[in-house]
Amino acid sequence: MNKIYSLKKKIKYRSEYRGIKEMDILLSKFVNKYIDTLNYDDLIKLYEILKNDDDKIFKWYSGIGHKDLLPSNNVSKLLKDFKIK
Repeated sequence: MNKIYSLKKKIKYRSEYRGIKEMDILLSKFVNKYIDTLNYDDLIKLYEILKNDDDKIFKWYSGIGHKDLLPSNNVSKLLKDFKIK
């Protein structure tokens, strides 16, 4: 099994089983949309974002918390701009 495949499996799992249903929905839909378009470095950035707890990601995403709660990079920008339709 190659490292990209393994990392994608971890990302998919972490995005779908968060603990807060709303975060499961948001993050899993985001991951399903973008996972196959991201390169290895971006997948690592996404995995690092997903390592944060739901409350921290939710506050950052909704603008309640400080904008520096999560690292600023191209993946976090994609997530911040992502809307469920």
